[in-house]
Amino acid sequence: MTSETVISIFLGIGLAASTGFRVFLPLFALSLAAFLGKWELNESWLWIGSLTAVITFGVATIAEIFAYFIPWVDNALDSIAIPLAAIAGTAVMVSTVVDLDPVVTWSLAIIAGGGTAAAIKGANATGRLTSTATTGGLGNPVVSTVETGTAVVVSTASIFAPILAAVLVVIILAIIFKIYRKLRPKTRT
Repeated sequence: MTSETVISIFLGIGLAASTGFRVFLPLFALSLAAFLGKWELNESWLWIGSLTAVITFGVATIAEIFAYFIPWVDNALDSIAIPLAAIAGTAVMVSTVVDLDPVVTWSLAIIAGGGTAAAIKGANATGRLTSTATTGGLGNPVVSTVETGTAVVVSTASIFAPILAAVLVVIILAIIFKIYRKLRPKTRT
C-alpha cells in the first residue's frame, strides 16, 4: 500500500466523520478542493470537482447550516440526516480512496466511511434531543454552532492535513464513546 493510498484513506475518514456533523459541508469542501486542483478524485467521481457541484454543494451547505439554527427544525433534520450522513460518508470515502481493489474500496467506504458518519450523526442527534428536552430548544443553537465548527475544522484538516484529521476523528469517537458510557444505564449483577 502506497503512502498516497494511506493519505487518501485518512482524507476519506476525515470527511466521512465531518458528514456526521454536517452532511453537505464536507462534500462542499471536497468539491472545492477538487475544483481548485488541491485533491484528485477517482475517475468515476470527477463530477464532484465540477463548477456545478461546487455551487450546488455550496448552496446546500449554507441552507443546512442555517436550518440547524431553527429549534425543532434541527430535530426534524436530524431524523433524515442520519441515513444521509451514512450515504455521504460512504460516498466521500469511495471518491477519495486511490489504488485499491474496488471490493476493498467499497468495503472500507461502507464500514469506515458510512459507519463513522452514522455513529457521529447518531450521537449528535441524541445530543440535540437532550438539549431540546432540557432547554426547550434554546440550547440547540449552541449545539449547532459546535457541530458546524467541528465539521469545518475536520473538513479543513482532511483536505490539508489528512493524518491530523484521522487523529481528530479518533479523538471525537473516543469522546462520543466516553459520553455514551456515562449516559448508559448501569446494569446490576
